[in-house]
Amino acid sequence: MMTKNFGSIAKICVCVLITMSLCFIPSCKKSPEEPTTEGSSQQSLSATSPETPAPSTVKPVAEEPDEPAETVAETVAETPAAVEAEAPAAPAADTAGMVPIDIKLPKPMFVGTPQDTKVPNLEKPIGKARPPFLAPEGTKNVALGKPIASSDEEPIIGEIEMITDGDKEAADGSYVELGPFVQNVTIDLEGMYEIYAIVVWHYHKQARVYFDVVVQVADDADFITNVKTVFNNDIDNSAGLGVGKDMHYTETNEGKLIDVLAKGIKARYVRLYSNGNTSNDLNHYIEVEVYGKPVQ
Repeated sequence: MMTKNFGSIAKICVCVLITMSLCFIPSCKKSPEEPTTEGSSQQSLSATSPETPAPSTVKPVAEEPDEPAETVAETVAETPAAVEAEAPAAPAADTAGMVPIDIKLPKPMFVGTPQDTKVPNLEKPIGKARPPFLAPEGTKNVALGKPIASSDEEPIIGEIEMITDGDKEAADGSYVELGPFVQNVTIDLEGMYEIYAIVVWHYHKQARVYFDVVVQVADDADFITNVKTVFNNDIDNSAGLGVGKDMHYTETNEGKLIDVLAKGIKARYVRLYSNGNTSNDLNHYIEVEVYGKPVQ
């Protein structure tokens, strides 16, 4: 009897175990499918709802700050160009305290047909009046009436003193004619001056070009101390003072203005060289003006 009851109990336990196993199997299969179902739902939402931001849409949003960064870089790159465009305004500060110098010009006096002046390294005329020259207030022609010497002690025409007498006309009797080859004239300013400009009129009755025009300044009459060359258009060193980089120019009633304002020139003596011209081998001077102020 006891054995029969034990067998019945065993059968019942087996049935219970089978039933529980059948219930547990669906439960185990459902767990791995849940992520797949959730992912499918998200993909479905992305496909059916364009207004809903998907993960791929969110990424560009995170990168939006890069666009302002590129704009800033472009702005920075453009800044130097803007500064360069405004650079020409800088000289306005440099001209503070400067005034136009009254350089009185003689009347134009070209006579006859201009000769052929095909000269190498010849500057082109600007085709208009020279702009006013600015210098510190109080600047004046400090060479007027000052002593002058020449390498040619006996000029062919005129007197050496005429070169600083204030007469700049090209009429006969207003110019000095020196001999051929390299000649020079030296002006003693009789004191140390800050020199801002030198203007020379060789001969403006014809459209000539003078060769080997060299202008130097120094502290002593022998040109040994503090010698500075402020102009030199001797392209082949034929004057023996070195090869110059300045250009040849055609004589006019404006004369040749040599701007040395920015060079900080201080000197007592001014010497000018020349070596003939396109018309002949002689050297001429009408007037030389030196604009400056006494050294304080």
